[in-house]
Amino acid sequence: MNEPVTSETYAAQLRRLAELTARVHEQRAEARAWYEQQCAAADLAVTESAGEVNRAEREVVAAREAQERVDAEVAVLWQELNAQLGGGGRRAGTPPAPTPEATGDPGPLLDGVRDLLYRTRQRGELPSGVNPLLALCGVAGAVVAYALGAGARALALRADGELAVGLPVLALVVTLLGPVLGLIPARVLADRRHALLSPRPVLVVVAAGLAATVLLLIAT
Repeated sequence: MNEPVTSETYAAQLRRLAELTARVHEQRAEARAWYEQQCAAADLAVTESAGEVNRAEREVVAAREAQERVDAEVAVLWQELNAQLGGGGRRAGTPPAPTPEATGDPGPLLDGVRDLLYRTRQRGELPSGVNPLLALCGVAGAVVAYALGAGARALALRADGELAVGLPVLALVVTLLGPVLGLIPARVLADRRHALLSPRPVLVVVAAGLAATVLLLIAT
């Protein structure tokens, strides 16, 4: 038969059971607190990650829109360059592809290109070194006008009536237009050099043409 348990031993066992129960409750509380803390940290991490993903998506959309704007601006500037080159898009080709490793804001670069194209469009003055060519244009215009006038006078000698009277007048008018006629090749020269036909070149052409016209009239 089992021996009876004394009250002191029974009380000790109860105290030990109470201690173990309290320790279990404490450990359960600690575990529950740790679990809740981990869940809260995970929820916070998920929330922050979702916010970062949203920010990243907005940045991607903004970057794509900026790229589209830059591509459109490049296309416009490249078209202006082709127009200035006069090749109809054949001389400059297609716009260059973006550099993969390029960084930074393309705005200043586009502003620089835009300013360069603007300054390129502005026609400058013809240099004084082309004055001999301008004078030659004036002389050529005078010679051509004089030749036309001489032809009209020759026709007048073989004509009669009103034609015989009008052709010499027409010949004189054409001859006097010789200095102005030289402005046509001078304008072509200025266009090829992307320059303005300002008063100085005009004066050189007209003066040379006028001098040549006077000499031709004196010679005849």
